[in-house]
Amino acid sequence: MIKKQPISIIGMPIDLGQGRRGVDMGPSAIRYAALQQTICDLGFEVEDLGDIPIPSPESLEISDQNLKYLHEIARVCEELANRVSGVIQRKRFPLVLGGDHSMAIGTVAGAAKHYQNMGLIWYDAHGDLNTGDTSPSGNIHGMSMAASLGIGHPLLTHLGGFAPKVRPENVVLVGARELDLGEQQLIRDLGIRVFTMHEVDRLGMARVMEETIQVVSNGTDGVHLSLDLDGLDPSDCPGVGTPVPGGITYRESHLAMEMLADSGILTSAEFVEVNPILDQSNLTAKVAVALISSMLGKKIL
Repeated sequence: MIKKQPISIIGMPIDLGQGRRGVDMGPSAIRYAALQQTICDLGFEVEDLGDIPIPSPESLEISDQNLKYLHEIARVCEELANRVSGVIQRKRFPLVLGGDHSMAIGTVAGAAKHYQNMGLIWYDAHGDLNTGDTSPSGNIHGMSMAASLGIGHPLLTHLGGFAPKVRPENVVLVGARELDLGEQQLIRDLGIRVFTMHEVDRLGMARVMEETIQVVSNGTDGVHLSLDLDGLDPSDCPGVGTPVPGGITYRESHLAMEMLADSGILTSAEFVEVNPILDQSNLTAKVAVALISSMLGKKIL
């Protein structure tokens, strides 16, 4: 469990990394679902550092269809990396709210600056292991794990002035059920540990998380959780930009977060891809807050 370390909330209302509008309102939706009060009720000291300023897509032009909004995403992710790094320097736990998953390029960069060998849990329906050469869409939210591994455009891979941020043997992808051909090949080439929905169904979430925790904590000195709400089934989280049926259940996700809390390994976290426009009664943001509370050690009894 995170030992009542003070928490700093950072909003990253970015929607430049993907094609469907509305995810820029994700941080506000999560805050509206009583995030700060929920964390305070668990006994944590918490501060909200507000949002990173993000330009709107309407004010920008796409110069490269294979890497849409590359320069703008790199710039705002650099700002996020600095903000996350500053939080860790102050011995606080960074909790970042999104926003599309391109933001992880910044969050991971800011966190990795403080660890020799950081572990990474990627809780997601997608691999986010594309590059400008392999991406079918050119949307950078599908490239963020690749960039963190040092693969892709230098503006993304060398954010913060160093690469890679994490090593393949310290990364686990949980909940994958939609992988592009280029991503499948990269997973095989790098030997990344992936628990697809097949493994989640066959092994059960308890076994999946036991193995995940073992991998990401083996020889590492910090662990970042990057949780995309589309990792959960759309019946539980309808308000995401790229929903994929057949996902992790609400209860399985709570178990995963509870096991992470018990392990005490997490040093930073982000919850991304909440899109209130596509949601029902802010349900997805409420799920995000509930999962954050389990991650921070809330128990049923």
